[in-house]
Amino acid sequence: MSEPTACDRARPRSQRPCYCDRCDLLVGLDGFHVIDVADHAGVVRVVVETPPEQMGCRACGVIAHSHGRRDVRLIDAPCFGRPVRLVWRKRTWRCAEEKCPARSFTEQHDDLAGPRALLTVRACWWAINQLRREHASVAGLARQLGTTWRTVWRSIKPLLEQMAADPDRFENVTSLGVDEHVWHHVSTRPIGDGGRGPKELTGMVDLTKDQQGKVKARLLDLVPGRSGKAYADWLTERGETFRKDVKIAALDPFQGYKTAIDDKLEDAVAVLDAFHIVKLGTAAVDECRRRIQQETLGHRGRKGDPLYGIQNLLRAGAEKLTTKQWDRLEKAINARPDEHLAVYVAWTCAQQLRTAYRHPDPVEGRKIAEQVLSSFPTCPIPEIARLGRTLKRWSQAFLAYFDTGRSNNGGTEAINGLIELHRRVARGFRNYDNYRLRMLLIGGGLRHPHLK
Repeated sequence: MSEPTACDRARPRSQRPCYCDRCDLLVGLDGFHVIDVADHAGVVRVVVETPPEQMGCRACGVIAHSHGRRDVRLIDAPCFGRPVRLVWRKRTWRCAEEKCPARSFTEQHDDLAGPRALLTVRACWWAINQLRREHASVAGLARQLGTTWRTVWRSIKPLLEQMAADPDRFENVTSLGVDEHVWHHVSTRPIGDGGRGPKELTGMVDLTKDQQGKVKARLLDLVPGRSGKAYADWLTERGETFRKDVKIAALDPFQGYKTAIDDKLEDAVAVLDAFHIVKLGTAAVDECRRRIQQETLGHRGRKGDPLYGIQNLLRAGAEKLTTKQWDRLEKAINARPDEHLAVYVAWTCAQQLRTAYRHPDPVEGRKIAEQVLSSFPTCPIPEIARLGRTLKRWSQAFLAYFDTGRSNNGGTEAINGLIELHRRVARGFRNYDNYRLRMLLIGGGLRHPHLK
């Protein structure tokens, strides 16, 4: 009696009673049987076939005669840290009817690989999930598969295009974010003339909250250009049903996007992004500090200058400063109290703006925001007055944050962070279509049962 763990592959093929179920289970291809496994120069070579069975002609239905098998070599997902080459022994048949238009044909199993495919379906989805979840590069995946970049990308690109063309991924979007993105810094000439086209892109992100009230941002699309027209054209393409479902439209302070929202999303409430507003407040403090630095010392900040030593403290929130940092801040302001007082007042105004967003009660936060709108435009510090005029011009969208359950564009900024990460991983992109498909994948904009 043979050992319980022994495999019949040790016997000559003529003496084998049947296929080995344990080998078939290890390879994991339903309907296929493993007939050989070998190691060739560090590459695992697996030979599989389907069992013999009767087959009717695809054209006329007459039982066809077996015409042998032919080997088709495919790249499969890596196994045990080594590349895998799958040899599929395809069955071929010949129809007995002389007038049949399809005298001979070969078996096809789309679950394993399509016609003329180089990678198995399993290898394609393995590569796609590695791109999405593990932040891998296509070049790195090609090394693991033991093939080239072009082979990997040409195999997975049709699957990405098919998912990107699915209209169902735009359903149930009730909160929409928009932001600009720069995808290259080279020639902006048209692609046909040797350039890469516009360097700015407009990204649309689904910010709809789930049943638990949490936002899982999804990148819906990236279109060339940074303008209200680019955004408006994209909204027009989505159709009236999509536009009516959108109730909240988050954006940064860019009038072009606001115009597109007013024209195309009549039922939506425009909400100014909290991140950009706080950023404007911090920028106003920086501008004030640099201006006072020049007026008092006549040069840019240098080591040892009081204001230069606290530039990072002025960008932090007051609630995060330690006792030592508070002492440093007060010491720098008291070094020249008459001149440096303006910097301290500007920083206090920026902190008031942050407090409006950080307040746990939206009603109280709105009251602080209304105080900001009434006091900032008349502030004697020019940088804060300019910020106040900007907020007053955007007052409706600014206050809408507190009336829409703290809706904001923060998810869009998170998607931008993922985009920047993958652009660094891939060391840049040359083709816009490839760039868009990959960013839709890592941004969660593509849906498929095979995506983990």
